[in-house]
Amino acid sequence: MRNSCLGFIYCLFLLFASFTLMGVASLVAEGWIIFMELYPGFALYRGLYEFAEYALQGNSMGTDGMKWGNMSDSENGMSDVMIIMLLEWLAVLCIAYYVDQIFASGSGKNPKYLLQKFRKKRPSSFRRPSLGRQGSKVFVDMDKPDVMQEREKVEQILLEPTTTHSIVCDNLRKVYPGRDGNPEKLAVRGLSLAIPRGECFGMLGPNGAGKTSFISMMIGLTTPSSGTAYVEGLDIRTQMDWVYTSMGVCPQHDLLWETLSGREHLLFYGRLKNLKGSALKKAVEDSLKSVNLFNGGVADKQAGKYSGGMKRRLSVAISLIGDPKVVYMDEPSTGLDPASRSNLWNVVKRAKQDRAIILTTHSMEEAEYLCDRLGIFVSGGLQCVGNPKELKGRYGGSYVFTMTTSVNDEREVEQMVRRLSPNAEKTYHMAGTQKFEMPKHEVSMANVFQAVEVAKSRFPVYAWGLSDTTLEDVFIKVANSAQEFHTLT
Repeated sequence: MRNSCLGFIYCLFLLFASFTLMGVASLVAEGWIIFMELYPGFALYRGLYEFAEYALQGNSMGTDGMKWGNMSDSENGMSDVMIIMLLEWLAVLCIAYYVDQIFASGSGKNPKYLLQKFRKKRPSSFRRPSLGRQGSKVFVDMDKPDVMQEREKVEQILLEPTTTHSIVCDNLRKVYPGRDGNPEKLAVRGLSLAIPRGECFGMLGPNGAGKTSFISMMIGLTTPSSGTAYVEGLDIRTQMDWVYTSMGVCPQHDLLWETLSGREHLLFYGRLKNLKGSALKKAVEDSLKSVNLFNGGVADKQAGKYSGGMKRRLSVAISLIGDPKVVYMDEPSTGLDPASRSNLWNVVKRAKQDRAIILTTHSMEEAEYLCDRLGIFVSGGLQCVGNPKELKGRYGGSYVFTMTTSVNDEREVEQMVRRLSPNAEKTYHMAGTQKFEMPKHEVSMANVFQAVEVAKSRFPVYAWGLSDTTLEDVFIKVANSAQEFHTLT
């Protein structure tokens, strides 16, 4: 219905234009005709009309129709039409560019962003104090000394004229407004974090913890609700155009063109990073070889025919081409077979030299192998920060004892554990299988082995085990305690 109405209005416009130019042109002042030509459709119709008139005269008089010399003839008005269309083309081009810059991405730019183009040079240092700190609440629990220490480190870095830290987040916060009757969602709450060059920082957390929201702010897809972050000294709120020049991204979902090959993808992104000639070709070949996409004609195969694992490897190669100083990898090894995953880990391990990498993953093995430091992210907040050994020592200073017996002997197992470690905590219980955490300072491994041998002589023991705390145990413990806290509050 709407298209029919638009078509009817357009037909009326054409009739009006025809009557104006043919029948009543003598009754309409030339100034009004020029005014109407400011509408692009009328100017186009006027030009086509004059071409048609000269063509008809040419057929009847044996001439060639309109020539360049006739363009200046005041009777046809073609000079006015051409000038108006040229000026309109330039004006509409500028307006289209401006609108595209504001509405093209998810967050867009500030409508006043053109005023920022008059900066004389690229900024190279922090802006202190952080505007995000003024008037905003700092969301930090006082019982998290490692998180408080990280915040204090950020505050100290912001006071220094130069720094070796590639990424500095200062009280970064993101709130999604409520819609359709739903309350607003606090995705990232007051995150302060400093990552130096040469470090791979791992972000662990359950689904919906806010990891992807954090990365979306860092790469410019969304704007922070308050606070800010600096990438190589550049503010992500006002200097994102400069940040892009030193940034690489491997998104959670592959953003590839199905009709382009892996080599063509890397050539395209390499040119965006200002690589040319032999340097570009060498960078593309090295990238393809590093992720095992060079041999067997795979490099020239369309990306639409790649498997899921091959697409992930190509996305990692894209994020690293052009020697970016900061790289964000959102679950890069998802869908990879064990051999490809191991090869990818080696690539990331080599790539972190002289650059900062933020990596999110659900694989504790991957986090422990690749990351120099880890941060566990729950309900939008950073719960703890440290290297894997520190976290296991801080949150896992206990042995994990597991024993499987018949249901009737469960009580005797628990009594045995209490004798070994009075402060032992039962963490799992199902169908005769029980798991306990025993503080290391209360028990020795020799006593545990001796107690198990005695237990075997008194009742059947189907299976048992004693292990040190793993990173997975730490993650589950921190995540559960944080989720319980936020549920209660």
